[in-house]
Amino acid sequence: MVRVAVDAMGGDNAPGEIVKGCLLALQKSEAVKILLCGKEEILRQLVGQQYPAERLEIVPASEVIETGDVPVVSVRKKKDSSLVVGMKLIREERADAFVSAGNSGAILVGGQVLVGRLPGVERAPFAPLIPTEDGGVTLLLDSGANVDAKAAHLVQFAEMGSLYMEKALGIEKPRVAILNVGVEEEKGNALVKETYPLLKATPGINFIGSIEAREVLHGQADVCVAEAFTGNMVLKAIEGTASTFQHIIKRAALSNLRSKIGAALLKPALKEALQSFDASRYGGAPMLGLRGLVVKVHGNAKAAEVCNSVLQCETFERQHVLQSIAEAVNVREG
Repeated sequence: MVRVAVDAMGGDNAPGEIVKGCLLALQKSEAVKILLCGKEEILRQLVGQQYPAERLEIVPASEVIETGDVPVVSVRKKKDSSLVVGMKLIREERADAFVSAGNSGAILVGGQVLVGRLPGVERAPFAPLIPTEDGGVTLLLDSGANVDAKAAHLVQFAEMGSLYMEKALGIEKPRVAILNVGVEEEKGNALVKETYPLLKATPGINFIGSIEAREVLHGQADVCVAEAFTGNMVLKAIEGTASTFQHIIKRAALSNLRSKIGAALLKPALKEALQSFDASRYGGAPMLGLRGLVVKVHGNAKAAEVCNSVLQCETFERQHVLQSIAEAVNVREG
């Protein structure tokens, strides 16, 4: 059984939506055990008597790391927070994975300090899946963990990202591209120009060259690598554009009677199209390269995203992604 620790108190909709998502995941998979970390009395009221101890365990944690807390300080001082307690379960080998919608910086610090990186892994990137117009997904890394990454780090991101797409999603020889301001090899800043030939020369990476941000949603690559500043900007731009587009469509559909009639006819097709671009159905953003799986979900995550993130942890564990990354790094280092 895959053991997933969940920070029940982190996020805008905690603990209600977090608990709902966990219960939904238990309904969808009998191969998952959830360890809910948080304030015991509140969690017991929300959970009720629905699941036996072998499927759902409440792990008491009296403190909460808030969104505005300083990451390093909060991880060090709030030792009984739901986030710290949950991550320690991985270190103690009581859990295989950890999911949180809480403070991103604290998750990053906790992942590095409490869970720890695999031997040979220099940096651990956030790696969300982005839906593409062809019905597939693109893995974007780093999307927020390492804003000052070096060329060697980006090469390692590409290696880990390739293994993730191959093992977890079954994509053979995933196409790897580097985010750039143009597709020509001579373009880019100093980091891109240094990284490009390294990616080109690294065995085991199906490197296809540079990709511009506008091509990411077209599915031109399976893995897109960048340092976290660029990756996060691209990710937030995509999320913001999708949200704005939905608001514009809704406003236009309700502007007059004729639009309302047309919207009613288009609603099923439009709903299906919008759902295909809903990244939450793929779960959260894992930190690749740690000794255990840490998954960051959106701060405003609802039950469905939490559920999908828990199931994502099951897939990660079943497909031995962690072991594959560890073996690949050891071979390279050796």
